[in-house]
Amino acid sequence: MAEDEYEKLLERAFAESPSQEVAKQDFEIPKVDSMIQGSKTIIRNVNAIADRARRKPEEIGRYLSKELSVPVSAEEQRLIINGRFSSKDLDAKIERYFNTYVICRECHKPDTHLELAGRGMFSFVCEACGAHYGVKSY
Repeated sequence: MAEDEYEKLLERAFAESPSQEVAKQDFEIPKVDSMIQGSKTIIRNVNAIADRARRKPEEIGRYLSKELSVPVSAEEQRLIINGRFSSKDLDAKIERYFNTYVICRECHKPDTHLELAGRGMFSFVCEACGAHYGVKSY
């Protein structure tokens, strides 16, 4: 096979193969639906965020409590945060949570879970690519 034919076949194969970027864009981090009520901020869509992350709402609340240095409680389908925080600030914290504790840094897929490794560490396990590494607990 001539080199020109090989390059044409290779170009055609790359053109027809699905892009990795398209697969990465299918997953979107949900935006926070929050409201300020007096001196508290209420996240109304915590269950949707938790479902997307495949985590419990209490875990997200524990993370936000540590990141914002304020008490957070879970009531029914919402998180109540002591303090006034903008949706923009909360979106940034949720995005950071997803990037650290949900999305695999190897294959960039959200098909993951955390296992308690002890001594302030989680073991991050990706079900898609099999990656396994330690992350700091929250």
